[in-house]
Amino acid sequence: MTDTDFLERLRLDRVINATGTVTRLGASPIDPQVIAAMAAAAQTSIDMGELQGRASERISRLTGAEAGIVTSGAMAGLLVGAAACIAGFDAVKMAQLPDTAGMRNEFIVPRSHRNSYDHGVRAAGARLVEVGLPDRLTACGVRDTEAWEIEDAIGERTAGILYLAGAHSRPPLAAVVRVARAANVPVLVDAAAQLPPAGNLRRYIDEGADLVVFSGGKGIGGPSASGILCGRRRLVASALLQQLDLDYRYEDWQPPAQLIDKREFRGVPRHGIGRSCKVGKEQIVGLLAALNRFAAEDDAARNERFARIATSLVESLRAVPDLRVRSVSDPTHADLPLVEITIVPAAGRPDATEIAARLRGATPAVHVDATDADTGTLLIVPTCLQIDDAHAIRAAFEAAFLPWHDEAGRGR
Repeated sequence: MTDTDFLERLRLDRVINATGTVTRLGASPIDPQVIAAMAAAAQTSIDMGELQGRASERISRLTGAEAGIVTSGAMAGLLVGAAACIAGFDAVKMAQLPDTAGMRNEFIVPRSHRNSYDHGVRAAGARLVEVGLPDRLTACGVRDTEAWEIEDAIGERTAGILYLAGAHSRPPLAAVVRVARAANVPVLVDAAAQLPPAGNLRRYIDEGADLVVFSGGKGIGGPSASGILCGRRRLVASALLQQLDLDYRYEDWQPPAQLIDKREFRGVPRHGIGRSCKVGKEQIVGLLAALNRFAAEDDAARNERFARIATSLVESLRAVPDLRVRSVSDPTHADLPLVEITIVPAAGRPDATEIAARLRGATPAVHVDATDADTGTLLIVPTCLQIDDAHAIRAAFEAAFLPWHDEAGRGR
């Protein structure tokens, strides 16, 4: 049975994903070499602790971190990373989570960094302490949270500082790290969607972050249910302990020696809070294979591939009279080529929100980035597209305008 036959049996059709590597559409396409590595892993038995130890060596080499593990996604990385900051190497505390009574459990976070994914930190039992005001983001002023406000909020219950990485994140990470180091408090950086540029693999560690989280299924091109947690060895080891299957007698337990010295424990820790987001051997091997490919390809070569797809789309869509089409780029992701589409205003013509909805209802369904649809603009991201998709996308746009054209024609 072919893959296509299996999808047909499930009554599933392929979606043309012009939105980008979003999880709701299956994240990034996986290269055949990565799939082959995953298939090889799927057909054998592997000691999962030893596999994570080997993963740590590779992740460390590519990120500059002391250690690293593969998680079941970026949000899982936030959960086990926060759990590591709270429990450390204390097996009793590990077993108690998410009940943090009697523990340091507060994570200070700039108010402008709050987002839905920080639920991962809260799931570990942490309480978020917001500081600062994002005046610059609300057009009420020029300031955001400042480093002194984070410093002033650090107290006896502070377990860490949560920092959302981005091109416009304030205060600068280096300033936050200086405050954290002075107070001996770890900094957990959520950099899930910050690849590319490839240089960001090392950037946050170089700036002093204690733990950094990346998504595996976005820019890296790995399995959707994969991610990276990298940083200080002891914190990464704690996170791994709270994720692994630990059903061993103490005398039989052989954790990865490059991460964990079992002599620091009187017994094997109980299954931790991260056990709920375990990662499989296929995801670990696939993530490592994809990470090697991502690190080996420079940003310019990657953009050249995507630019060919974007150029094909621009040439095809410019033939649709209802659209204004131009090439743009995303400076926050190494100038990733994009296609910007503006719906030409006309009486009775469907707006960008309606057009996006009609595209999703097409056969095959076409999903575009409609974040700015209320301004009349749609965006096409080429990262999950093939060059041959240009024809189907053009046909979907033309069909989206057909009801309006029919009405306009009858009215003339």
